[in-house]
Amino acid sequence: MSITSNQPALGVSIRPARRDEIALLVEFQLRLAAETESLALDRPTVQQGVAALFDHPERGRYWFAEVDGRVAGCMLDMMEWSDWRNGGVLWIHSVYIHPDMRRRGLFRAMYQHLVDKVNADPSLKGLRLFVDKTNTAAQATYRSMGMSDEHYQLFEWMK
Repeated sequence: MSITSNQPALGVSIRPARRDEIALLVEFQLRLAAETESLALDRPTVQQGVAALFDHPERGRYWFAEVDGRVAGCMLDMMEWSDWRNGGVLWIHSVYIHPDMRRRGLFRAMYQHLVDKVNADPSLKGLRLFVDKTNTAAQATYRSMGMSDEHYQLFEWMK
């Protein structure tokens, strides 16, 4: 399926990740950092960080994309309060698709899952994500799904 298609890949199901799948989430996050930013993250820190979301679900929720019962990708959504909109905006984080499953509409299916969630809940107002400036393939994917980069540029300070 073409990435420009408006339909998610056939046979893809989206489900919440479970606590007993933390090891897989950690592995995906380590791979994501290595592939996208050439970072070698500290496994115990990532393990604690992923587990913290299961201990504090108000911080966010991991989702898995499955194809034929096989976990093929993940994503995290996190809530931001928008005083301008008097509602929540879901931030998409930690997107990882297994290399042999890329370009098959898995992100599109996960994204559509969140769009449906936002549309079904009047207290949710939209979706946001950030992307590395050099990741032009991801940027093209996001634009093909109707997302815009015209309003904001991300600035950060990290300890």
